[in-house]
Amino acid sequence: MEHRRAAYRKAGVTVRYGDQSGELKHIRADDPDGQARWSFSSQQATLRRLDKAFRAFFDRMRQGRTPGFPRFKGRGWFDTVEWPKDGDGCRWDSRPEHPTATFVRLQGIGHVRIHQHRRVLGTVKTIGVKREGSRWYVVLSCDDVPAEPFPATGAVVGVDMGVASLVTTSDGVHVTNARHQAASADRLAAARRDLARKKRRSKRRRKAVARVAVLHAKVRRQRLDGAHKAALALVHDYDVIVHEDLLITNMTKRAAPRPDGAGHFLPKRARNVGTWRRRTASPKPSSDLRRAGIRRTPT
Repeated sequence: MEHRRAAYRKAGVTVRYGDQSGELKHIRADDPDGQARWSFSSQQATLRRLDKAFRAFFDRMRQGRTPGFPRFKGRGWFDTVEWPKDGDGCRWDSRPEHPTATFVRLQGIGHVRIHQHRRVLGTVKTIGVKREGSRWYVVLSCDDVPAEPFPATGAVVGVDMGVASLVTTSDGVHVTNARHQAASADRLAAARRDLARKKRRSKRRRKAVARVAVLHAKVRRQRLDGAHKAALALVHDYDVIVHEDLLITNMTKRAAPRPDGAGHFLPKRARNVGTWRRRTASPKPSSDLRRAGIRRTPT
């Protein structure tokens, strides 16, 4: 990032992905014990992420919006590394002869034993390593995953995604919007108070930051789990699902409470199991109704 900024500030030159990828080869050649130890493909993937961030920034500028300029991510923020191809700097199931354990091999690190929580279907395409607090996860994307459609039910349903209720179906079924963050509010408040008392850049503050991050990560996992289960229940019981094409942020003045993501996961899961879905036109946003003196009761 600093290379791009300095080149434009001092010489008015725009540096793109191809330029930085070409220079990366020379950097690796001059530093065999440092940069050359790591996967070239993984380093290129990081450069692509940077290029994507800049392209998204300029696209928003052309649309007349006011986006934030891409910022440098320090050690505590850059938590994901990706290998674009299995076998190029990484290898899934690198020790298939082992009778019980599963290993992944990462260039510059070696064989790492992992806990495989479910069977991998299809052909592994990309491998990513993600850090969440003190935990590390291996994320796989696969090709040629066999589809497993549910048996046809012939049922049709319309769903309304709301705030008070996560989903309300045309059959009159309400899916409760679990307030996971409210349930953890006391522990979060205590952890934040403890964090505020710690001296900056101290070891105790880093530990307090980690405790707050663990609580937020638990809430996020609970929201994702609830959204997946709600979507799975819908596509299991209905063949056709009609949902409103709306923005959740238009339903309230502010972004709280944040949507649990049912509208995001429903289309993807519906494709995987053979459920047909359809979007309907969204009515006027709640902000327009309020200006007209009309209030919409949350569902």
